[in-house]
Amino acid sequence: MELLIVLGAAAAVAGGTVWVRRNFRSEIDRAKRIRRARRGGGR
Repeated sequence: MELLIVLGAAAAVAGGTVWVRRNFRSEIDRAKRIRRARRGGGR
């Protein structure tokens, strides 16, 4: 029973990750660009 709960939780996390990446890809890319610009500009 506990194994089913763990597998269900793992499936939910994996599904949530895919959903977030699909829906917020532009935001993630923008954040990466900002982070790179800050890192590169600081040196």
